[in-house]
Amino acid sequence: MRGPTGLTIGVLGSYGGRNLGDEAILTGLLADLREQEPNARIIVFSRNPAHTALAHPDVEAVPWEGVSRVDSAEVLAQLDLLILGGGGILYDKEARRYLRVVRVAQERGLPLLTYAVGVGPLNDGVDTGMVRETLAGATEVTVRDQESRMVLEEAGLLNPITVTADPAFLLEPEDFPARLLREEGVPAGKRLVGLSVREPGRAAERLDVDGYHRLLAQIGDFLVQRIDAHVLFVPMERDDIRHSHGVLSHMIAADRGRILHGDYSPRQVLGLMKHFDLAVGMRLHFLIFAAMVGTPFLPLPYAGKVFDLAQRLGVPALRGVEREVEGPLLAEVDRLWDERDSRREATARRVAEVCDQARGTSQVTRAVLDGLRSRTLARMAA
Repeated sequence: MRGPTGLTIGVLGSYGGRNLGDEAILTGLLADLREQEPNARIIVFSRNPAHTALAHPDVEAVPWEGVSRVDSAEVLAQLDLLILGGGGILYDKEARRYLRVVRVAQERGLPLLTYAVGVGPLNDGVDTGMVRETLAGATEVTVRDQESRMVLEEAGLLNPITVTADPAFLLEPEDFPARLLREEGVPAGKRLVGLSVREPGRAAERLDVDGYHRLLAQIGDFLVQRIDAHVLFVPMERDDIRHSHGVLSHMIAADRGRILHGDYSPRQVLGLMKHFDLAVGMRLHFLIFAAMVGTPFLPLPYAGKVFDLAQRLGVPALRGVEREVEGPLLAEVDRLWDERDSRREATARRVAEVCDQARGTSQVTRAVLDGLRSRTLARMAA
């Protein structure tokens, strides 16, 4: 809990929804805060406080969805700083929900810091206006990619915007022993390919479900034949399980496919990625995990954030998923396998650069925390 000079910090984001990407963001963010401010009392605003408290026993977790302004104000009154992010939360129809809490905080004069937040698409006038007006009052604005900065600039935000990188790049892997793969039905001593799919949803509205299921099934079958591999689908959230079954149902070599069913932490899934000879996927954090452990990977972009990751890491990415164009995708998968060793060094160098950029968020946060700490000590001494 809070030490004699510790700060009380609130963290608001898409946490507690059992999305491994969002939980990876929270894990990296909390590790960073603990390193900088060991005595801090940290309160996480969560969709599922019980889940968050179980995963992170050193923090307090409180609900924010469906909570009145009065109840929110009671929690916010305890804070010295509110951190918004990271992850992609400021987009049409969703931004206003988070910013409702932020505005209550700002009415109380609480400093706001955005932590490698993801922004966009922003086309709705209400959400765009709320983002512009609310972030105009932020102490610091950091975003996780160039696209987010462009969206904020187009929305009319005049504040300086610092581009860093996703907090998941701060994670360290946890060992994923081979016995867990055997328990998941994956045979030992065989080449293994990781596949990641996702539901269409608001972030990928153009995806035709049956069409992209068939397309990814072709990729799976191709890899089974091309490199004599087994395929393991890695769900990053619950709906991914259903869509993984949908892809598997279209595979000719469905007997060579498995779906990961265990309940694993982000660090464990990061460790799992070391077992893959190749990774092909749609989910952003699945691809980040592959990059971090040096597994050759091919992004299947459905949104700008995935395409931005591919550009930052210098890897090919074809926008063919929503158009169901299998020829170029299969050719790129084939090329990736042939060139995996020659690409490894350049990709590792780019990954190291992005990890440094992720640590750049810490530098911005540290300056804010140092200022708050100094003011707290001054008040105590007065």
